[in-house]
Amino acid sequence: MNSDIEQRAIAAYLGLAIGDALGATVEFMTPREIHALHGVHREITGGGWLKLKPGMVTDDTTMSLALGDALLEAQGIDAVTIARHFDNWMRGKPVDIGNTVRRGLMNFRNSGATVVPLSEHDGGNGACMRTLPIALTTIGKREEEVMAAVQTQAHITHNNPLSDAGTYCVVRMVQLAMQGCTMAALRHGPVYQLLETHPEFVYRRRRRAENPSGFIVHTLRAVLESFFDTDNFEDCLLETVNRGGDADTTGAIAGMIAGAFYGLEAIPKRWLKKLDVDTAHRCHAQAMALLSIG
Repeated sequence: MNSDIEQRAIAAYLGLAIGDALGATVEFMTPREIHALHGVHREITGGGWLKLKPGMVTDDTTMSLALGDALLEAQGIDAVTIARHFDNWMRGKPVDIGNTVRRGLMNFRNSGATVVPLSEHDGGNGACMRTLPIALTTIGKREEEVMAAVQTQAHITHNNPLSDAGTYCVVRMVQLAMQGCTMAALRHGPVYQLLETHPEFVYRRRRRAENPSGFIVHTLRAVLESFFDTDNFEDCLLETVNRGGDADTTGAIAGMIAGAFYGLEAIPKRWLKKLDVDTAHRCHAQAMALLSIG
């Protein structure tokens, strides 16, 4: 595996965790509330509604790690193994869990089903936030294989066309960024494809979609605006999380894309030092291990 790709994979995983930890402090706050309390929220300080210690992460990162463990156990994409790891994660009483995720995992626990019914109400961002291991495992695969893998993990809890489309777009952005594509290539490739097939995701440059909700459309509008309106990792994450709303998840998704695009050296050292040591170690090790599957 190309060493640059390996470094970008590690940066994507650490970027996800850093965005999660940074955003968790201001989750569910409005931009006005954030400004009143922090000015610009720049540091990993913990707290927030979950009362986290500095550097601790939420379900965005811990579900990603659970998914990665499942892929490593199965040495590929296996729905039952993934669902079992997700269920074990839930049994461990995570610090946070979304209602759609909980409902989907209870469905698996009670019935063994690894696909929830198609639902127009399940367009949340829970499948997208945890999708990074799929991006790492399927890099270099045909588009149909990547989409199948995206849907296998997503449909355990989220069976919704907008969720599928947004999650696939993020996976392809991460993969292309890891392979050294330009920002223009990302915009004219997977993002253009998403907007062509699902115009609900159309975003406006230089205009902030503030207080984004957990709806995948609102989440990705905020992430795409932040990514394409900035030119470095730190500004991308600050622009994202200071919008408030579902800030741990928008931060996590922006972090994985920006990490893959800008690379390890672009991540501020002060943020890396603040990240929980065990989480950082697991992200680093899992990123390397997942690249070896295929």
